[in-house]
Amino acid sequence: MSLHVPPDAAGERLDRFLARLLGSRAAAERAVAGGALVDGSARPKSFRLAGGEQIELPEEEAPAPVVPPPAPHVVWEDEHVLVVDKPAGLVVHAGAGHRGDTLVDALAGRSAGGDPERPGIVHRLDRDTSGLMVVAKTEQAYARLQSLVRGRKLEREYLALVRGKPQSLRGRIEAPIGRDRRDPLRHSLDTDTPRDAVTHFELIELLPNHALLRVRLETGRTHQIRVHLAAIELPVSGDPVYGVKNDLGLTRQFLHAARLAFAHPVTGEQIDVDSPLPVDLASALQRARSG
Repeated sequence: MSLHVPPDAAGERLDRFLARLLGSRAAAERAVAGGALVDGSARPKSFRLAGGEQIELPEEEAPAPVVPPPAPHVVWEDEHVLVVDKPAGLVVHAGAGHRGDTLVDALAGRSAGGDPERPGIVHRLDRDTSGLMVVAKTEQAYARLQSLVRGRKLEREYLALVRGKPQSLRGRIEAPIGRDRRDPLRHSLDTDTPRDAVTHFELIELLPNHALLRVRLETGRTHQIRVHLAAIELPVSGDPVYGVKNDLGLTRQFLHAARLAFAHPVTGEQIDVDSPLPVDLASALQRARSG
């Protein structure tokens, strides 16, 4: 497919221009990654168009069918919302390298509201973080849940096992987070795009070389807990990016969304649900207790 860039698109990013024409950001990213050429040259998705260019798009092969993953355990549900216990390893919504194998696919037909590519999703968990998520089932519930998130009224508590000993029984970490200046795949405090981020923690159990913390999010930035705890020299056990890779035999970070509390977006009823530690994290905790 060949596309002509009109003059009024001058200054627009390549991926955003393609997203308007192809119907979604995901389709635009696939086109760029698949070899789209601007005046005969490959360009990154952030390339700024000048207007007048000719864009050649590669033919997109029909993707092999992907069997959706099984739906995760539903902890609470009514006609407006559902709360699921997401297992580690499950990506929340489609993105680079993931299509058809996400939580959104597992909940197909049961969630609604917002972006059609991520219906009902108002907050996320990292792929290898397990635990509780609330998902909207209607447009009304989605809008009101988003309001709760913006107003910091969606209470999210995590259990995190860290290497080291906290200097206090509880603490508050307030430090802006954004994409790392040197590594775009990481998030950090060393960033040109800072966004406010606040994390609270309290000590649950002090172990020979580790500490079990209860962590509460006030904001919900990407990788927030992992970045903030690493910044105060309490790296998360098993975290291959910011923490201690393979610590205690873990193949993922010891981070579990253990409690979720919020006012029902339609009825106002207080919903407060808990999730126990998965087997892999519970086993690692026992190993940490033995030193």
